[in-house]
Amino acid sequence: MKTKSSNTGLHKAGQAKKDEFYTQLVDIEKELKHYKGQFRGKVVYCNCDDPFESNFFKYFASNFKELGLKKLIATSYKPSPIANTQLVLFGDSKIPPPSQRGRPKVTANKLIINDVADVNNDGAFDLRDIAEQLKANKNNEWSPMEGEGDFRSRESIELLRQADIVVTNPPFSLFREYISQLIEHDKKFLIIGNINAVTYKEVFPLIQINKLWLGASIHSGDREFRVPDHYPLEAAGSRIDAEGNKYIRVKGVRWFTNLDYEGRHEDIVLYKKYSPKEYPKYDNYNAINVDKTVDIPMDYKGAIGVPITFLDKYSPDQFAILGALISGPLGQELGATKTPQVRPNGKTTLEYGPIINKKGYYGRIVIKNKKL
Repeated sequence: MKTKSSNTGLHKAGQAKKDEFYTQLVDIEKELKHYKGQFRGKVVYCNCDDPFESNFFKYFASNFKELGLKKLIATSYKPSPIANTQLVLFGDSKIPPPSQRGRPKVTANKLIINDVADVNNDGAFDLRDIAEQLKANKNNEWSPMEGEGDFRSRESIELLRQADIVVTNPPFSLFREYISQLIEHDKKFLIIGNINAVTYKEVFPLIQINKLWLGASIHSGDREFRVPDHYPLEAAGSRIDAEGNKYIRVKGVRWFTNLDYEGRHEDIVLYKKYSPKEYPKYDNYNAINVDKTVDIPMDYKGAIGVPITFLDKYSPDQFAILGALISGPLGQELGATKTPQVRPNGKTTLEYGPIINKKGYYGRIVIKNKKL
């Protein structure tokens, strides 16, 4: 993998794909409560998070002692408007200035916390708290990054090598590359992505061999994210709060992780019995079709095609994943036959995806009950 900073590409992706979604603290808290015991003595790295505005950083900084963290590292990949406008708080000589010449100009920055002092009891963790932590402990560090903070840069990768667990909301448009980097460096992680990412050729094989799975707290619906001031509010459900902050609701959001939790080992309760009429087979693959996870037959021993959202309830103790019946490389690797399907516009195409009576269906994950 290239280590040269390619922040230009990241900015283009941000402009074109609207990648700057700031996760709300309540969503972070709901998910992290399932893993608290796994952070003790660990170095946590939030490598897509400006420490001056990231709720991921705020969560870990506020719970540093409770979680028993060894170290917290947060880096940004763009200039921090908050740090640039409020640097008066960082005027104390004990705090390393990001520049030695003139008024400091913060570009990408990193903040390393080795210990959290009890500086106040207001229950929050804001910019002033960061300044106080730096004053209270000389082992804590705030400094500019050498490049522009891209997670693929040499400096970011050096910080990644120090980390035990990575927790963040990476750019959705760079999810393939981001997850590949985490796997390459053998890191534990808890990150946010879109449910459609499970169909990526870089992601699905990891799910199949039980090296990656979906998190505990988000199984359906959409989630609200704060977005930059320049984002247009065109989506349904968008809003502006009393302070002028913009929010957009995003569908299909999931946590992706390789941190284990108790809930993923709970069996799905099955109650329906198999009948050929209710469960037709695909034209191009020897498996029965199931439209809803709750309708998986309790007594069928063969291959079963289920919706992608099955992964929200998937227990590796109950089911084996055989592959993905999805048009393209994954369907081909599964062994599906390239078969004609008639589209709603009347045109016929050849597909590897799920087809029943020449009608195409949404992609399916093919499973088998391990307990029969």
